[in-house]
Amino acid sequence: MIPLASRCNVLQRSRYLSILGCAHREIPVPPSTSAEGVSDHLEHAVLRDIAWLLATPDLVELPGPIPSAGRPTRQELGLTEGEDKWLAQLAPVVTALDGKLATRMGHYHERLWHLLLGHAPNTRLLAHNVRITYKRNTLGELDMLYRTRNNPAPIHLEVAIKFYLGLPDGPGAATSQSRWIGPGGLDSLALKCSHLRHHQLPLSNTSLALATLAHWLAPRDLGSPTSIQQLTQRLAMPGVLFYPWHGALPPPEGATAAHRRGQWCYMRDWPTLAAEKGTALQLAWLEKPHWLAPPRNDAFYPAGELMPIIRRQMQQQRRPQLVMLYSPQTAHSGERLVERLCIVPDDWPRQVPLPPANH
Repeated sequence: MIPLASRCNVLQRSRYLSILGCAHREIPVPPSTSAEGVSDHLEHAVLRDIAWLLATPDLVELPGPIPSAGRPTRQELGLTEGEDKWLAQLAPVVTALDGKLATRMGHYHERLWHLLLGHAPNTRLLAHNVRITYKRNTLGELDMLYRTRNNPAPIHLEVAIKFYLGLPDGPGAATSQSRWIGPGGLDSLALKCSHLRHHQLPLSNTSLALATLAHWLAPRDLGSPTSIQQLTQRLAMPGVLFYPWHGALPPPEGATAAHRRGQWCYMRDWPTLAAEKGTALQLAWLEKPHWLAPPRNDAFYPAGELMPIIRRQMQQQRRPQLVMLYSPQTAHSGERLVERLCIVPDDWPRQVPLPPANH
């Protein structure tokens, strides 16, 4: 029987093999390596995604006045050492959740943070998805409340996982966040940052939210809820910014120096791009919600065999497709150098969101 911890990778591999008509072909598997800080010793896709979260910087830093807006640090989580051992201990919990985690990217990302804050050595998850209402109208939700081992004060954490493609020509200046849009063209970095600054983060320090949280967090043996004067607010927004392969574009305003990068290209440009990479180029096809960690090295296949399948999928669904590129000759000292590429239909984007009104 295939262990649950490796079933996701095996199913993905089997699907490719059956589609390519090479189910009995032996594919050489190189020695175990790592990519983007995730070791191939980790087999379960969820554990790989958690490891990727720990290793991945946020996309942007929001300007003030938001106190302590950064994500929980490894030190705060108690994971400056022994991360591999902790992930191994987390494996049974993750295995028990097989088939129960959300498949939508945003919900899946939230569940990863629930696991992280609820099981890290130095943090405790107090509540999540706390709805703030007024006269039966929902004003918003607070993603998570947690505390650290040495401080009982609750901390409000908002999380978002974002994959944006940069437009060489678009609204605003070259560094405008409005030029960075989601693959579906419905969202932009500017809209998300504006919503975080003007609604999601400020919500937790309104009097209504503080009263709601006091009720949520009060010990049940106390007669009245404990007063909360102010919450520390934190933000975790990892993801990838995809730069245009066919043109130059600077990073958007507020982007962190070490943010994860990829490229995007039109389907018509793939032959030229592939020729630049050489005949040894290999591909792995990423499927939601596992757009986070790079797949293990046994999920990569010769580009010439896999690309016709991706092309047919794009023609049928008319949606961008995300792949990882790998050239075996680029592996050095156990680090597997992979590149992210988002391939879009030739008529992409069919819509571009307007900049936020308060931007």
